[in-house]
Amino acid sequence: MGTQAEVEQGAPTGTQRRVASAAEVNMDELAQRCGVPPLVRFSFVEGGGVTSAKGFSAAGVHAGFRDDPHRLDMALVASGDPCSCAATFTRNVFCSAPVQVSRAHLGGCGYGTARAVVVNSGNANAATGEQGLRAAQETARLAGEAVGCPASEVMVASTGVIGVHLPLGPFESGLPRAVLQLSPEGGARAARAIMTTDTVPKTAAVRFPGDAVGYPGATFTVGGMAKGSGMIMPNMATMIAVVTTDAPVRDDMLHRCLVRAVQGSFNKVTVDSDTSTNDSCFLLASGKAADGQPCFSEGSPALAAFQCALDGVCQSLARQMAADGEGATRLVTVTVSGAASVQDADAAARTVANSPLVKTAIFGHDANWGRIAAALGRSGAAFAQEDVAISIMGIPVCRCGLTVPFDEDEALRRFQAPEVVIEADLGAGECSTTVWTCDFTHDYVSINGDYRS
Repeated sequence: MGTQAEVEQGAPTGTQRRVASAAEVNMDELAQRCGVPPLVRFSFVEGGGVTSAKGFSAAGVHAGFRDDPHRLDMALVASGDPCSCAATFTRNVFCSAPVQVSRAHLGGCGYGTARAVVVNSGNANAATGEQGLRAAQETARLAGEAVGCPASEVMVASTGVIGVHLPLGPFESGLPRAVLQLSPEGGARAARAIMTTDTVPKTAAVRFPGDAVGYPGATFTVGGMAKGSGMIMPNMATMIAVVTTDAPVRDDMLHRCLVRAVQGSFNKVTVDSDTSTNDSCFLLASGKAADGQPCFSEGSPALAAFQCALDGVCQSLARQMAADGEGATRLVTVTVSGAASVQDADAAARTVANSPLVKTAIFGHDANWGRIAAALGRSGAAFAQEDVAISIMGIPVCRCGLTVPFDEDEALRRFQAPEVVIEADLGAGECSTTVWTCDFTHDYVSINGDYRS
């Protein structure tokens, strides 16, 4: 996998190359789906992240949640002024204290106003009762005091070991230092500070011009960071993600856009079928790219373009998470088409993506399509086996429910690619979906067996 030091200082590791490849998203395809005017062109920002949008700064510091003094463990993202904020959270009933506090700060509806997001790693502050809730509330108060805003305008998030009380000392000493270090160049350090078992940071940013959507001379940016490589099958968003934009979008509309983006990205990722207690995804909009101009309106070309850029950033981050799954050697893309319903497509794709037998076969570079067929068959999706077609890495391996002879050596060669693509057509309808996962390796067991030691 490569240590953090190797990733930072040495030649690119296999994981780093795989995650970089996973960051690529077909924006033309997304633009078509979103109904964006053909003159609008989207571009990924090289080295872009959570501070690529105007009006935002960030910092990453070692506050003391972790023993290693060289490891960053607290991130702060802040805007110069109060801005629109939307969020989605875990649906896990055992949700953490910071999730409860951030929900409350957004009035329980998922949107409102915010100035800052503070994230600590190393301690999840989950299953910590009233003491944990008070700690999360005090975190918001301390961050608000440091930034210069009410506690209610601070979103809080934590990641790490569950069931351990969150100390406040690191916030008391770390937040003032983080505020002093806030800068538009601080996004990279913030992305590192939220990592747990991640081996590389996950960042992305997309830009588009406003000329063709009614905002001549403006350039809009959506950027973000995310963490997560294990305990991932979210039913809301991602493990933790912070996304920012300088587009002028009202908070309620921002929430609708975020929910749609999440459905097609973070909700389509699974590493091990486990859903975290701490999943949170925050989206903040400063409007700084179009100061004094009206907010994007419902059904407008500008909002369609914004949705496309947001989808692109979220999909890039989601794919990076899957590519950096704990112990992974391959990103795995599972596409199911020909399903009778959207629900059937999702159930079939997710069952294949979560199958330990499929994931271990991919690790072993074994084009064992029978494991894929077995997963489809137990998914609950409606289809007849004689209508099913399966391809692995573009190689037909099953047609009409029966085996197709294929070149095993060619299959082995294609398994060397950083991304393995599985395609299944159920022959039962017109619905389709794509889910991202990774292979299962010996390292996954080692990482999770030693997590608390």
